[in-house]
Amino acid sequence: MTAPTPPFRDPHLPFTKRVDDLMSRLTLDEKTAFLHQFAPAVERLGIAAFRTGQEALHGVAWMGPATVFPQAVGLGATWNEDLVRRVGEAVSKEARAMRARDERVGLNVWSPTVNLLRHPLWGRNEEGYSEDPGLTSAIATAYTRGLRGDHPVYWRTAPVLKHWLAHNNETDRDTSSSSVRPRVLNEYDLRAFRETVEAGAVAGVMPAYNLVNGRPNHVSPHLGRHLRAWTEEELLVCSDAGAPSNLVDSEHYFDTHEEATAAALRAGVDSFTDHGTDSSKIVARVRGALEQGLLTEADVDAAVRRQLSVRFRLGEFDAGHDPYAVAADGAADFDTPEHRALAQEAAEQAVVLLKNDGVLPLAADTRVAVVGLLADECKLDWYSGTLIHRSTPLEGLYERFGADRVTFAEGVDRVRLRTADGSFLHVLPSDDAPAGARGTEGALDPALLAGRTDLPPLTTDAVGTELALVDWGEGVLTLRAPDGRYLSVAGDGFVRASADQPGGWVVQETFRLEPHGNGHLLRHTGTGRLVQVAADGVKVADASHDADPEVFGLVVAERGEDAVTRAAAGADVVVVVAGNDPHINGRETEDRTTLRLPGHQERLLRAARAANPATVLALVSAYPYAVDVRTLPAVLWSAHGGQATGTALARVLAGDVSPAGRLPQTWYADDADLPDLLDYDVIGGRQTYLYFEGTPLFPFGHGLSYASFGYTDLTARVREGAVSVSFTVVNTGQAAADEVAQLYVRAAEPSVPRPRRELLAHRRFALAPGASARVSFEVPPSALAFWDVAHGRWRLEPGPYDLLVGASSEDVRLSATVDIDGEPAAPRPVGERGLEAADFDEQSGTEIVDRTRTVGDAVTPAAGGTGELLYRACDFGSGVRRVTVSVAGGGTVEVALDGGPWAAALSPAEPTAGPYDYVELDGALAAEGVHDLRVRLRGSLRLAHVGFSG
Repeated sequence: MTAPTPPFRDPHLPFTKRVDDLMSRLTLDEKTAFLHQFAPAVERLGIAAFRTGQEALHGVAWMGPATVFPQAVGLGATWNEDLVRRVGEAVSKEARAMRARDERVGLNVWSPTVNLLRHPLWGRNEEGYSEDPGLTSAIATAYTRGLRGDHPVYWRTAPVLKHWLAHNNETDRDTSSSSVRPRVLNEYDLRAFRETVEAGAVAGVMPAYNLVNGRPNHVSPHLGRHLRAWTEEELLVCSDAGAPSNLVDSEHYFDTHEEATAAALRAGVDSFTDHGTDSSKIVARVRGALEQGLLTEADVDAAVRRQLSVRFRLGEFDAGHDPYAVAADGAADFDTPEHRALAQEAAEQAVVLLKNDGVLPLAADTRVAVVGLLADECKLDWYSGTLIHRSTPLEGLYERFGADRVTFAEGVDRVRLRTADGSFLHVLPSDDAPAGARGTEGALDPALLAGRTDLPPLTTDAVGTELALVDWGEGVLTLRAPDGRYLSVAGDGFVRASADQPGGWVVQETFRLEPHGNGHLLRHTGTGRLVQVAADGVKVADASHDADPEVFGLVVAERGEDAVTRAAAGADVVVVVAGNDPHINGRETEDRTTLRLPGHQERLLRAARAANPATVLALVSAYPYAVDVRTLPAVLWSAHGGQATGTALARVLAGDVSPAGRLPQTWYADDADLPDLLDYDVIGGRQTYLYFEGTPLFPFGHGLSYASFGYTDLTARVREGAVSVSFTVVNTGQAAADEVAQLYVRAAEPSVPRPRRELLAHRRFALAPGASARVSFEVPPSALAFWDVAHGRWRLEPGPYDLLVGASSEDVRLSATVDIDGEPAAPRPVGERGLEAADFDEQSGTEIVDRTRTVGDAVTPAAGGTGELLYRACDFGSGVRRVTVSVAGGGTVEVALDGGPWAAALSPAEPTAGPYDYVELDGALAAEGVHDLRVRLRGSLRLAHVGFSG
């Protein structure tokens, strides 16, 4: 007899019942094993192995050739949800097709990144969509809908949002704490996650490495309090790589790994990404936690249930019913003509025209000089796939204008390196063709890909080899041989010309020239070792030889600006292509230190401009720059645009496509405009376009066109529970073009600091010359609310609101004011409830920390100094006579009313035993009615709560 089909394999049953049945069949050991990223097969039940995590930020990454779309920040610059949804759909189709050929390709995709681009020096700026939470959510929702697919039951892929929460620094990223006040938490950092999750196409989230308010994100109470309250779907929380171990090893938040693993599991982490493919350590920690009573089987069950929910939605148990299943011999949705066309469309829509004094578009017979370090590059980043197709700006301009009308100068410095004995570094010729670009073979962890050792190391001879030197900023150099291969160091320590491009988790292709006597030391940045010349070849020295370094003389054959000057002088227009290499100076693990272009590229730009005033600057970069554009007739920006970068840029320069990208973040004019990288208080720090009061280089939402657009006939009214806004846009120019209409709001009479203006809605649409479109938006009044710290909830404030319509956050064409009914402000009922310390209105010199390891916030002076807190409109009722503070640590709390003298000073007799050992201190404070309350903190003390009594 045939055994009956178990209920978990019955596709006609609801997923919840099927999960229940499968859970009942799994042993505790089997369930425990599922908690690691690489969940093993359960052969007795016919269950396959499963891996959480497949990078797919702008194409399937790390698994070999795939369609490469523009970087995420470039997709954000399109301001086009329909386009981004189609990109997500293409990526998910390729993931399915690639999995049919290689089962290592996962369907639980770790993308998109919805961290807000609060600070432009963040090394991972390229991964986010925007500094605005609403725009970020709109683009992320579109991408996840494409990744998910539109079937009502089954998902094509299961997207996981990164990185929960308030994560914008690579500097000390696993030990730094983001101090996030309640208003910033609710109005800014949570919002992008919340709106994307509520849209219904998200399978889970990944916590970030950092701490928020002193508590690691991997034990965040917000996972339960907020994330899982936003949807009825089971959400899978996957740890970031190595983060579970960080709870003990680098953060020292727990004493043992058993405690840490138990705390993370109870907080809501369901899948532990740690120790690569080796699950034994995590399994042992979970078992240890169970034995010690730190976990129950029910805790394990909750996590496994969430993972199984995702696996059922992906159709793993329903091969005959999964509409997205792809047979190994029928993997057709991969590198299709449609995907190639979509990659080009996305790259074109991502181009932002920042300035144009009329030099663009270029006429068909223009003689163009294209110069710069990125002019013949199509750069990839850490989360890219391997290119199948490639178009550089030079290739795109050749194709569009003809090779006879385009001249090229890269602008590298051409140098030879002379040793102390007078010989020169020499690259030996090799008949061995490169085995393929690094990453072509695909790797679950590309950080483990090794450099080539099959090529001969560098030697020395009397003539030497002329190398192309590029200074990428801060003294970080690359050196390239004449055959195009970069000098690199492999595991054996030898220096070879072996790399197609700089790359890898630890870049092995960068060096520094350090002045030393009459020459330079050459230091390899990947190992930190000096380069030496030995009998068996050029290598990096071991520690014993660093004291006797090789001193090199730098012999310059040609400066890059000389080549640029020659090319520029004979052209009608010069296009300088500048920007960054995504693996150098600003990337995951490394923040930038300045907004300025590297000095090498500034030299090239000055040379081009001096030789030819008709110089166009095309920035191709993962982040904004502060550039002096006053003397430049035209400036464009594109993120690294993937495989179609060059074609897209050339078509925009030629006017085949009118640019319509818009900046997704503020471009500041100077480093002095930036807050500290670790200052997460966008309100108090006046950060992003929402609060910045200076003059930006280019504002949020900015982007020009080859057409011109008029805005007319604005109507705005409040009716039927919505704010209705309509206006007409007409193309008054001579070119067909897209426009991006933007609607902003500002509270005209706010009772608390509110944004200068805030994006409410936007729409990108095409208009032929002379054509017009009526644009309408319906906005719920709740979109105008703010987080009222006085009462711990959202509040819609009554009064006038200015509605601003235009082409950017600063280019406002139309405005109207509407009156909104709402809830008037009410004083804090402190006589009844007291004050939670973190619910301040204003602060100086403090930071928010964890009240306990599991829940709650407290406030402490920054660096053990002195800080002040202000709580406005505190209602003491008919009167109080005593104040009580809940504190831990050592120091002093002082309180005062309004602008009066400090009325009470409270200090523990001696510091408490630990940071979570709170004591109650009380003193005299006479108050009645409504007053502002000031609190001053001194020392290493933590304040959790302030209470009052009669």
